[in-house]
Amino acid sequence: MSAEPEISIVDDEASVRQAVSSLLRSFGFKVKSYASAEEFLSGAGASSSVCILADVKMGGMSGIDLFRKLRSRGIETPLIFLTASSYDAVRALVGPDVPMLQKPFEGEKLVATMNSVIPGLIELS
Repeated sequence: MSAEPEISIVDDEASVRQAVSSLLRSFGFKVKSYASAEEFLSGAGASSSVCILADVKMGGMSGIDLFRKLRSRGIETPLIFLTASSYDAVRALVGPDVPMLQKPFEGEKLVATMNSVIPGLIELS
């Protein structure tokens, strides 16, 4: 995989941003991380990302609000929710079609979920 595809991580937990960034960089991705949805929206991440990983609960705008704002702007970039909240409660808010990972999650599960939204995005050897 070339270093060109950019993945955005939007999570208010620095440790999550760092761990997920390290994993994705090991696959050759360019990774940008943001501590809030507002920070993400104020930058070029929405237009340059091939995939967005967003926490559901953050200070300020939630990941669900971010998802809705992107879709209202016509931005259809695949988004995967990362949540420590109740899976069923979040699923009720976002519907059955939005991918979601329950924290903590294994790297293999993240890779499989990313490949489910963009087939062939991560090639495992």
